[in-house]
Amino acid sequence: MKQWIAMAGSAALMTLSVPAGAWVTNSAPALLPTPLVRQALEQDPTVLEARRLLAAAGHGAAALREGSHEWVTRATVQSRRYDAGGRSNEWEAGLERAFRIGGKARLDGDIGKAENIIAKAQVGEAIHESALALADLWMDVIAARRLREVVSEQRGFAQESLMAVESRRKAGDASLLDVNLATTDLIEMDRQLSAAASSEAKAQAKLRARFPLITELPQLVTDPRPLETGQAQWYERILAESDPVRIAEGQARKAALSADRMRADRTPDPTVGVFVASEARRSERVYGVSVSIPLGGAYRNERMLQALQEAEAARARLEGKRRELEMEVITTYIDATGSFERWSLSSRGLASIQSSARLTQRAYALGEVDLQTLLLARKQALVATMASEQARIEVLRAQSRLMIDAHLVWDLQED
Repeated sequence: MKQWIAMAGSAALMTLSVPAGAWVTNSAPALLPTPLVRQALEQDPTVLEARRLLAAAGHGAAALREGSHEWVTRATVQSRRYDAGGRSNEWEAGLERAFRIGGKARLDGDIGKAENIIAKAQVGEAIHESALALADLWMDVIAARRLREVVSEQRGFAQESLMAVESRRKAGDASLLDVNLATTDLIEMDRQLSAAASSEAKAQAKLRARFPLITELPQLVTDPRPLETGQAQWYERILAESDPVRIAEGQARKAALSADRMRADRTPDPTVGVFVASEARRSERVYGVSVSIPLGGAYRNERMLQALQEAEAARARLEGKRRELEMEVITTYIDATGSFERWSLSSRGLASIQSSARLTQRAYALGEVDLQTLLLARKQALVATMASEQARIEVLRAQSRLMIDAHLVWDLQED
C-alpha cells in the first residue's frame, strides 16, 4: 500500500498524458496555473540560492574583465652621510602597475562569460529540480487523498456487511463467527482509513512546508493516453533543454579557456612604473621609468599542463552527461510505454469485478451467499482496483517526468 501511495501522486499532472507529439504546453497548468507555479518556484530556497550565485558570477566576470593588476604606490625616505661632513635627507616616490599582454585580458573576459553561462544554467537546473519536487509533493497529496477515498469506500462496504450479518444473526441465519469476522473486517478498514488520513495530512504538510503558496486542493484525474512521439524525438527535445548538459558544456568551455589562459601566462606580465626622487641635499631631481619582468620557470609550464588535462577531463565529463541523459530518457520512456500497456490490461474487466462485488454485497444481504464469499469478492475487487490505479499512476508519473524534463509545462525555460 505504501508503494501505491508513492506512485499514485502522479495523477496530479494527469493532463501531462496528452499526446506528446502535439508538444502541448498548457496542459499541466489546468491543475496548477503557470503564474502560481513560477511564483512558488522562485521562492524556493534552492532557486534563490542559484539566483544569488548567478549575481555573484556577474561580479566575478566583471572582476576578470578588470584584471587583478592594480596600481601600486611606492615611497622611500633615506638619509645620506658624506665623508666630508654633513647629511642629505633624500626621498623617492613612484607609481607602477603590471599590464596583461598576449591576449590575456580577452581570455579573462571570455572566462567570465563562461562562468556566467554556467551560473545561468545552474539557475535553470535549480528551477527544473524544484519543479520536479513540486510535482512529486503535489502528486503525493493526490496519492494520499485517492488512497483515503478508496479505503473509505471499502470501509462503507465493511459497515454494510456488518449490518447485514447482524440482521441475519437476529433472524437466526448467521453465526456468531460471522459477526466476529465482519467486526474484524470493519476494524481493519478503520485502521487502514486512519493510516490513509495520516498519510494525506503528512503529504499536505510537506507540500506547504516546501511551497507555501500551493494551497489549491487537488482534483481527480482522467485516464492516460498513449505517447504518440517516439523515443528519439523525446531525447532530442530533452537534450536541447537539458540544463545539466548546458552546465557541462559551459564547464568544458571554461576549462579550455583556462588552458589557453595558462598557456598565455607562460609569458609573464611586465610591470611598468614612473618615479621621482630628490637627492644631494635637494639639489637634484631624478625622474625615471621602471620596467620589471618576472622570469618564467617550470611552475608556469606545469600549471599549463595541469589546465590542459583538466580541459580534457571536462570534455569527457560532458560526453558522460550526454550518455547519462540518454539512459534516463530511455528508462523513462520505457516506463511510460510499458506502464500504459499494463494499465490497459489491468483496466480490462475491472468494472465487471467491481460490479460483481457490489452484486455479491446485495446477495449476502438477501441471504443468497455466505460471508466468506462476500469477503473474497470484496478482496478481489480491492486488489483489482489497486492494480489498475497503480498501473495508471505509473503511466502518469513517467509521462509527467518526460514533460517536465522537456520543459513543456510551466514555462520552465530560463531566458
